[in-house]
Amino acid sequence: MKPTLSAAVWLLLSLPLLAAEVGWKLHPDAEEKPDVPRGSVEKIEAWESQVFPGTTRDWWIYLPSGLDPAKPAALMVFQDGHDYVNPKGHWRVPTVLDNLIARAEMPPTVAVFLNPGHAKERGKESPGETGREGAAKPAWSPWKSSNRSLEYDSLGDRYARMLLEEILPEVGKRCTLSRDPEMRAIGGASSGASCAFTVAWEHPEAFRKVFSSIGSFVNLRGANAYPSLIRKTEPKPIRVFLADSSGDLDNPYGNWPLANKQMHAALQYMGYDVRFEYAEGYGHNSDHAGSLFPDALRWLWRKEKHQPVINTRGDGRGDMTLLRLLIPGEGWEVAQEGLGMADGLCADSEGNLYFCDMKAPAVYRLGVDGQRRLIAAESVSGLRLGPDGLLYACQGSKKRVISIDPARGEVREVASNLSPNDLVVSAEGRIYLTETGSQRVICVDSKTGETFVADEGVAGPNGIALSPDGGTLAVSEYKGGFVWAYRLEADGKLSGKAPYMTLRLPVDPKGEFRFHEPPPFLTAAKGDGMATDRAGRYYVTSALGVQIFDPTGRMCGVLERPNSNRPVTSCALAGRGLDTLYVANGDRLWRRKLTVESPR
Repeated sequence: MKPTLSAAVWLLLSLPLLAAEVGWKLHPDAEEKPDVPRGSVEKIEAWESQVFPGTTRDWWIYLPSGLDPAKPAALMVFQDGHDYVNPKGHWRVPTVLDNLIARAEMPPTVAVFLNPGHAKERGKESPGETGREGAAKPAWSPWKSSNRSLEYDSLGDRYARMLLEEILPEVGKRCTLSRDPEMRAIGGASSGASCAFTVAWEHPEAFRKVFSSIGSFVNLRGANAYPSLIRKTEPKPIRVFLADSSGDLDNPYGNWPLANKQMHAALQYMGYDVRFEYAEGYGHNSDHAGSLFPDALRWLWRKEKHQPVINTRGDGRGDMTLLRLLIPGEGWEVAQEGLGMADGLCADSEGNLYFCDMKAPAVYRLGVDGQRRLIAAESVSGLRLGPDGLLYACQGSKKRVISIDPARGEVREVASNLSPNDLVVSAEGRIYLTETGSQRVICVDSKTGETFVADEGVAGPNGIALSPDGGTLAVSEYKGGFVWAYRLEADGKLSGKAPYMTLRLPVDPKGEFRFHEPPPFLTAAKGDGMATDRAGRYYVTSALGVQIFDPTGRMCGVLERPNSNRPVTSCALAGRGLDTLYVANGDRLWRRKLTVESPR
């Protein structure tokens, strides 16, 4: 793989971090002590990855002294592993771990030192010098890292999958690793640091402690997006130690000190357990963080529980961001389970929820008292209450729209020869529905069944919603990256079409990230069901979860799927006060209470 960066920058970012001795001080806990038992370091046979095919990499494992192979041990993974395993370097991780574990300032911890991959065809590594207990200390020239930027700077979970699916199972052959994410940490420097954060960000169920030194949260392959993503994503249970200095890099890819300050500010704003050590001087090296590394580990592995501090600066007027919407301590909880496939959520003015189990088939009413009652034995997708008190529903398999009397369960065909996916009903009784395949929005008169094409050309129109005042219609794209908005005219026609909201897109399999770029370059957002709250926010189910926008179309944030293995297809605000968000997530309905009031 040939680098695409300029030669000078590539050399700086891809080669191992060799720090100048000026400014570095050996921490007392990085010195070997005669009364402290020493763990062992083993150089493992070069690993040929399947997640990154065609690459091979050197790696080492540290096992603490006296480790019981049958007892689950804590874990810490280091990127650019040769630098951290070096017994004469600035980190001296095996010695630091020996000392901290001996004083019970860390649990017995297995360390994995993993180098980035390089093209297999380039030949074998030079053996280099021999360090502690057989650990190799590669010289500058033979160290290969052709795949480093792809692995470390990319967003997404590709590198994490290599750890979880390939490396850790191999480590598990030598010892027993704890599966408790609180007992797992990951760290690195420069691009290795942003890589460490990405692993924990993507898989907090596997890693919850991050050590980051001179982190490359800049525009190399998208890590510059993290400060914004953090502020607009539900906080994750991650503990983060950051270190940087004023003399760090400033080049075409970004300013490293500013980027790390932005990371700290974003994490602090969202209430994360974060510590930032910032110093004047130094540079893009391990002088600063290497000197305080044992203290960083002590802080990361401390037993005290973090108490989130919610940002309360300012009076909050106009602030409809995710931080103001979430209620501390309120998370997703199961509302209904054992369903075939849940879909078609809507609510009445009292907060009773209506939904469909498409595989039953059945349309149910879930009352505010928690009691579920069968309304009709029908399979529907879109489901909304009309001003006449009837439920209107889409039956794509029968190419029709139906009405259901929620009191009697009577079903009536309203319009046929359609391919409806989802719908909404205006105060005038006009039904607006999406036809995903034909890329059309159709208007149906609920009284006469007459139809006309209201719009065409949206990339897979799917979810549909009305603003609280009924003046704006919003349609989500399943095959694109926007939510389109229209004005509703008095005659029922639509005008003023605009890509009003930009959906956050998933990271594509190659690890690229942009806020919006149409397929096939990136995976589509898969915009699906929609709802609005009384403050005018829009809730859009998507591939990432529930994306929330304020009335002006600005993103408030994203709530991740309760069950990440199943799609979220529909959502509604229900419950007493209409302040509980319900989502259809495969075979379950989930709910969580929110603060939906508009800021004063």
